[in-house]
Amino acid sequence: MARLRVPPGRTGRLWLRQRIALADRGVSLLERKLRILRGEQRRLRLLADGTEREWVRRAAEARRWALRSGLAGGQRALRLAAPHTAADAAVTWTTVMGVSYPISADCALPGPDGDSVIATAALTPAIEAHRTATLAAVRHAAARAALRIVDREVETTRVRERALRKHWLPRLRAALAQTELELAEAERAESIRLKLATRTPRNRGDRP
Repeated sequence: MARLRVPPGRTGRLWLRQRIALADRGVSLLERKLRILRGEQRRLRLLADGTEREWVRRAAEARRWALRSGLAGGQRALRLAAPHTAADAAVTWTTVMGVSYPISADCALPGPDGDSVIATAALTPAIEAHRTATLAAVRHAAARAALRIVDREVETTRVRERALRKHWLPRLRAALAQTELELAEAERAESIRLKLATRTPRNRGDRP
């Protein structure tokens, strides 16, 4: 690890004190950021777990209806019932402690168009089941993306806070202690020198 380049003398002491104060403030800010982000991390993990369960349930239901529709009318009936317009997902973002991530998501799903053909009765609930599963998938994707972003930021912040608290601050404080010791020794040496310089020299012939 590179040695700190501290200015000499009292300037160095002031330099170190200022940097220690800045590092202490940095640790406090990072600890506060960690507390807030970890709370949000817990909330997002619960949300992601819930949206995953909903998505899995809705996807299984959509598969069951697709199977029924396929058995009733064949794969051609499924293709004829599918709309030609793509779904449009909209994601709302928020920012917490400088971190931006999705807070919610919705999906505009196309209805049957002029070319869609509903050939069997099973296709209507199948279409609705797939619409619901698509919306659940979009919401789960947004929740997972939010959790992934916050997880990454929590880890980055934790590493920075630990580096300041465990490495940078101890180096600064050790350097300050060394500088204080050197200044104290220099002041003692200067005090002794001044005392010796102010003494009245005695002539050799003077008696004690």
